Amino acid sequence: MKIERIEAIPYAIPYTHPLKFASGEVEAAEHVLIRIHTDDGLVGTADAPPRPYTYGETQDSIVSIVEKVFGPQLVGLEVLDRGKVRAVLDRTIHNQVAKGAVDIALWDLIGKSLGTPVHQLLGGYTDRLRVSHMLGFRPARDLLDEALRFGEDYGITTFKLKVGRRPLDLDIEACHVLREGLGDGVELYLDANRGWTANEALEVLRRTEGLGITRLEEPCDAKEAMSRQRLVARSPIPIVGDESVPTAGDVSRELLSGGCNSICIKTARSGFSEAQEILGLCTGLGVDVTMGNQIDTQLGSLATVAFGAAHEATARRAGELSNFLDMSDDLLADPLRILDGTIAVRDAPGVGTDVDEEKLARYRLN
Repeated sequence: MKIERIEAIPYAIPYTHPLKFASGEVEAAEHVLIRIHTDDGLVGTADAPPRPYTYGETQDSIVSIVEKVFGPQLVGLEVLDRGKVRAVLDRTIHNQVAKGAVDIALWDLIGKSLGTPVHQLLGGYTDRLRVSHMLGFRPARDLLDEALRFGEDYGITTFKLKVGRRPLDLDIEACHVLREGLGDGVELYLDANRGWTANEALEVLRRTEGLGITRLEEPCDAKEAMSRQRLVARSPIPIVGDESVPTAGDVSRELLSGGCNSICIKTARSGFSEAQEILGLCTGLGVDVTMGNQIDTQLGSLATVAFGAAHEATARRAGELSNFLDMSDDLLADPLRILDGTIAVRDAPGVGTDVDEEKLARYRLN
């Protein structure tokens, strides 16, 4: 079974409200649907979410690199020759999201060709993943109301607070209000998206001590190397690498240099193949991991569930899987559901990311 052609279809679905982060703001999911077609008529599917503020990739750049560079080199290769495909992708530097989507679409094809769910091919540890919901950049009381609603409606008991604002008092107040309102039985952790300096992060940790914050993700830019090492050494909770660790090599650099001591894995930027390498590196070193979200659609979130549920280490913690609830619609034919705070893997060959063709026709941009 050989690769016959690869499609890169740009589309846009509005968010119900603008999503704000320390590194930028987005109003619509301007993504790229990747489809790999084989000479046997099978189609592998994946979603590529451009994040220009973080990785430099845009919708146009992903379409271009897939159609003009990756596609011509991959056509004719056997679907099962993942090593050859990986070698082709690695000839081109950067473009992590485009590479990740091609890899996931290839795994989807392999699962379909074998009649097996991909989460079983990857490891099959469990059949579902607990959900963490993202909060942030709103008044503290509004954040608490949202957390209580998501706990009531979806059974979610883990929340990630987006921080990185100035003055620091805004985020510190939010931490205190959330802990007081949610109680001790709810997990709360922070993500600054490089919005602070390392010294500011230390101040926030000092002023939130005793609130049971479980970890702090990407508090400052990795270029702030010495201060970041000091932060890791002094922090009472894990400092998680995210934007600074898109590849296995980056993970090695940050862990060995003391720039972080926990890792966020995102299948949208690593695919399944490199995510396996990152996970193996972390488990071998005894480093905690968590499954992150790149403001993924339901297609992207389902890929995260497939990988996260496949391995014991990634299934220990709630994965960031609920961003799709901020979208006005989605391309997935069978919508995802959050039940009792979890999302289940699809018991179907491949990843289970079958697309609603009418919706794709409505939202595609070409």
